[in-house]
Amino acid sequence: MRLSLALLLALALGGCAGPLPSPDPNMAWVDMTAQTTDIFMSDRLDGKRTYDGRYFQVPPGKHELEARYEFEISSGGFGLFGDTQTMRCTLVVNYDNFEAGKRYLFQARSLGFTPQGWLRDEQRNVLVRAEAEHCY
Repeated sequence: MRLSLALLLALALGGCAGPLPSPDPNMAWVDMTAQTTDIFMSDRLDGKRTYDGRYFQVPPGKHELEARYEFEISSGGFGLFGDTQTMRCTLVVNYDNFEAGKRYLFQARSLGFTPQGWLRDEQRNVLVRAEAEHCY
């Protein structure tokens, strides 16, 4: 029983680590990036759950992207006993002009207790700032 449960878990987790699909030239591709210690994953596209949390692939036009962002915050303690906690937020981007065949970057970082996010174009220009929602 334990072996079959372990095998099932390994197969389930292995699916998440597979290669990214090839971008569809008729869609816009949005890469996700954050600080290496953080977790930043796509969650919803226009209110519907995404299949793979590593990217968004969207048709041209106007879309709302929601991503889950988790980062650690420090309690400000001293030495080895400073406690850290995980802050969880939803970052939301609304953008009207996604273009087919273009690549975008949804970027997140934290500044203390404050999550920040941006949608950038291929030249890394900021197109729109993300709104942080539901932080706890």
